[in-house]
Amino acid sequence: MSNGISLAISFVVVIAIAILIGKRFRLSSRYERKEKVLTPWNSLDQGIDPTENDASK
Repeated sequence: MSNGISLAISFVVVIAIAILIGKRFRLSSRYERKEKVLTPWNSLDQGIDPTENDASK
């Protein structure tokens, strides 16, 4: 019985540490950042027609 309790406590501690590390470093934000420069290719992804800006040249 004490092995089960110590295993459960260890599991809770490991999960808590993993959650704290995940919140601290924000690993998912690295993959979700927006482009700083809007290229014609990226503007197509956002639904902007890049040829409208080129018509005035």
